[in-house]
Amino acid sequence: PPPRPPQPELPVFAALDLGTNNCRLLVAVPGRHGQFRVIDAFSRIVRLGEGLTASGRLGEAAMDRAVEALKVCGEKLRNRKIRKARLIATEACRSAANGVEFLDRVEREAGLKLEIIDRQTEARLAVSGCGSLVERDTQGVVLFDIGGGSSEIALIDLTGRRSPRLANHIVSWTSLPVGVVSLAERFGGRTVTRDTFAAMVDDVATRLKAFDGRDRLAH
Repeated sequence: PPPRPPQPELPVFAALDLGTNNCRLLVAVPGRHGQFRVIDAFSRIVRLGEGLTASGRLGEAAMDRAVEALKVCGEKLRNRKIRKARLIATEACRSAANGVEFLDRVEREAGLKLEIIDRQTEARLAVSGCGSLVERDTQGVVLFDIGGGSSEIALIDLTGRRSPRLANHIVSWTSLPVGVVSLAERFGGRTVTRDTFAAMVDDVATRLKAFDGRDRLAH
């Protein structure tokens, strides 16, 4: 039989998410049924937002940890032919007084140019990332994306699904300035008593009550 023609090289895509607690990188190629197949990954807890709640700034040690992790990511990206990459930073860089200054340092030292995304974009990306988890006959979804510095909540109405893109069906969303790092720091760190836990619950419940669109998913 004649030799098979060489298979075309699959395009390689990458996504990097620098959060308040974690630095994550995924490198993937297109797979079957519109999914992606991950060919490389990296994840490291950097606690970039450590101390941010009290000071309003990113600390030196936290920035050093993040830069070292991002250098690893930069090497991984440079070792592959990346067709397209999106490199984002979220709440820690968004809210810190020196967030933009820090990303300038990242570009100089790690060779990566990150964009700070707004809260609405973060909510939409969280929804898009969950598309494959939603079953076909689902009528509505309440999505919680709990991060280190913020938590996004999106209500998704699928009763008259018009688009395969889950994010196009968001009927309301909110972003709360509370995450696993920021909430813990505001309420005393690692030691959590019953009273402290109750205070945390009350704080988050108050913020949820202020979410005007919480009743828009009436099923």
